[in-house]
Amino acid sequence: MTGKAVDARGGVWWRLYREVESVEIYHVDLSPGSGREEAPLAWLDASELDRWHRVGNPAPRRRFALCRAALRAVLCGRVGCANESLAFGFAEQGKPFAVVDGCAHPVSFNVSHSGSHGLIAVTSAGRLGVDAEERVPRRNLEALIDGVCSPREKAELESRGDPERLHLFLRFWTVKEAVVKAEGRGLAMRAAELEVPEEMRRGAPSTVARFSQTPERSWCLEDIGAEDFAAAVAHEANPQPSLEIVNPAAG
Repeated sequence: MTGKAVDARGGVWWRLYREVESVEIYHVDLSPGSGREEAPLAWLDASELDRWHRVGNPAPRRRFALCRAALRAVLCGRVGCANESLAFGFAEQGKPFAVVDGCAHPVSFNVSHSGSHGLIAVTSAGRLGVDAEERVPRRNLEALIDGVCSPREKAELESRGDPERLHLFLRFWTVKEAVVKAEGRGLAMRAAELEVPEEMRRGAPSTVARFSQTPERSWCLEDIGAEDFAAAVAHEANPQPSLEIVNPAAG
């Protein structure tokens, strides 16, 4: 299948949301609706359909179908291939990469979703991560702050009242998670080990930063949040071509 992904009512459920230098970010509408999974299912391959069938809860089933179909549509458009030619392999820490006609492709992508919002980030090459968090109250906000934030981040948060405090925390959290996902080292790197650069803690929408955990790389960081959700994207600056392939088979 080629062309735009449309739902059963004829509307596109994903759209270009932002462009940050070489990175394109797409928003995926994950809100419930009658018959919304019919069109997405036509994009999924046999293994993805099997995975969809095995998800018992309707909400995760819907999110998986809508996000995976949109990802396929976006990648097919970026790479210029038919949906049938696209598969997925997995790097050393389990991060997926695109396989086109049986060959690994250097296009980089990452997916995140929260509530009714999904984000897909894609770029030509380099490590890439995106994270989204719906702006809803957290009952365990204090515990999250204690577990995720550095002393300086906590100091920034202590000076803010609600709901600004929650919004700032979600900004910190999404920046950290975007870097963790971009690095792709699984549990070897945790968000709590990173500190958001000072300029972004003070309100700057973007910066280029290095972290002691990844001193060999610089990261382009961007706050891409909206009214309903916090979000951030992290992209490796001056990426070097590298792909640690463990399983090039479709996944």
